[in-house]
Order: sequence, then C-alpha cells, then structure tokens
Amino acid sequence: MVAICRLCMIVGLAVVLGCSKTQKAVPLTPLPLDTRATMQAITLTEQGTTAYQSGQYPEAKALFEQAVSTAPDLGATHYNLALALNALGDTQAAHDQFLEAATLEPGDKIIWDSPALRPYGNPEGTKSSAVPTNPSRRGAMGGGYGSGSMGSPR
Repeated sequence: MVAICRLCMIVGLAVVLGCSKTQKAVPLTPLPLDTRATMQAITLTEQGTTAYQSGQYPEAKALFEQAVSTAPDLGATHYNLALALNALGDTQAAHDQFLEAATLEPGDKIIWDSPALRPYGNPEGTKSSAVPTNPSRRGAMGGGYGSGSMGSPR
C-alpha cells in the first residue's frame, strides 16, 4: 500500500511539473520612436536605450525624462521612462508612465500587450476584454514582444 501511495505521488508530481511549463519571460526593451519624433527625441531615446540595456538605470531614466520633455505626446517616450523607473523600483511612477503610454497610443499592441504594462491593467477600466483596434504604428523593429501571445489587456 505504501509503495502504491509513493507511486501515485511520483506520477502526480510528474504530471504537475509537466503541465506547469511557463513561458519564458520576454526581456523588457525600450521602444524606438517613430517618424513623428524630432531628431533630439530620437537621439535621447537611443542614448537612454543604450544606458538601459547596459544596466545604467539612473542614466537611462534621466535620458528618457528628457525624451518625454521633448516629445510628451509620444507613448513610446513614456513607456521607455516607465521601464527605467520600474527597473529602479519606483513602481508608482512607473505605473503612471505605463498608463500614460497606453493612453497616448491606444492602438499600439506592443505597449498594450507588454509584460510590463499587464500588471497595471486597462486604464479604461470597463473594457476588460477589449483589444484596441487601431494597428500599431511600429514596424518589425518595434520591441519584439510578439503578436498576441500575451492576450488582451486586463
């Protein structure tokens, strides 16, 4: 009887472990700016991206803040600043910037489906299952988050 119980536990454990494969976390990558941006905003974003990718988050934050000041109407500038703030542990400020990015770019699938924005939910609140219908303005170089595997915003 003890042997049967052990066998059942081993089989159960194997089933649970086999079924609990999780997706690999997508690395968070700052977004490039589109053609609406000025050269100054693009340069600041490129410098901020370099700093962010090398783990220099305070420097990235400062550069992304300047990019937001230069191009406050572009969601990507707010999204990038949110990534740096999040990396620095300033989750409330990151939350605000993620929501601002999503508000400014209601059809940007990369921003809306990003793992970084997902914990903060849908800023519209009532549309829990709606996916923005406007196509993304970003092309293939947009940030690499995939196409819909993350589902719709909460």
